[in-house]
Amino acid sequence: MDPRQRPYRSVLYIPGSKERALDKARTLPVDAIIFDLEDAVAADEKDNARETLKAALATGGYDPRVKIVRINGLDTPWGRADAEAVRQMDADVVLLPKVNSAADVDALAAITGDLPIWAMMETPRGMLNAAEIAAHPLMAGFVMGTNDLAKELQTRFRPDRLPLMTSLGLCLLAAKAEGLVIIDGVYNAFKDTEGLVAECAQGRDMGFDGKTLIHPAQVETANTAFAPSEAEIDLARRQIAAFEEVEAQGQGVAVVDGRIVENLHVVTAREILAKAEAISALQAG
Repeated sequence: MDPRQRPYRSVLYIPGSKERALDKARTLPVDAIIFDLEDAVAADEKDNARETLKAALATGGYDPRVKIVRINGLDTPWGRADAEAVRQMDADVVLLPKVNSAADVDALAAITGDLPIWAMMETPRGMLNAAEIAAHPLMAGFVMGTNDLAKELQTRFRPDRLPLMTSLGLCLLAAKAEGLVIIDGVYNAFKDTEGLVAECAQGRDMGFDGKTLIHPAQVETANTAFAPSEAEIDLARRQIAAFEEVEAQGQGVAVVDGRIVENLHVVTAREILAKAEAISALQAG
């Protein structure tokens, strides 16, 4: 599957130290898993978590989910050992926390080689340097670390996330400019389904590819929110058909449901259908 077409609707954090959680993750209908060696693991468990995760990934059973390992920062006592270990793991991506500049990505790449890198975007300096981080040749995705970002910015929580909009927008622009995957931050109140639905809808409207999740109960909501709806699929098919009909007549503009349909709308329509097909393929697999 083309990495650009692969769905990333639901990206679930799993502690790398918890064997039970690692085992359960093999059965969850998520598009990707972040196996966490950083925030979800206590300091005295870091070394054990690394070995536990390595064994779990070697056992397998996670496909077709994308396997992402979040290491500790290279400025911590565990970061370098994590990075060296990931090279030997059956991982698709290494996720670096608190990325401030392209130099941070260079430092990781010097250890992990050609393994694709994703960046946790969660610091003010990272926001200001989002474009240069996105342009790094090994950079493949951004994950918004909205909790850490809100802490650094000293913002208050608001359901509309207005205090974070500048930061979210900067990262979206950088990611889209370079063709990266970009995943929205977590929704902390995992029992508040209504709030999660609203924040997923906001993230999807903004252009995020999916949502990072902290609990399996959030998976279905994210999968639904970031997948094309039946109405969107139906409209996409009708737009393509209408445009192909007028194009065959030597014209360049069609009308569907009282709205103009030009080539740019057809491009979007084809992307919607491709995403729907990719989701179906993942679920069938």
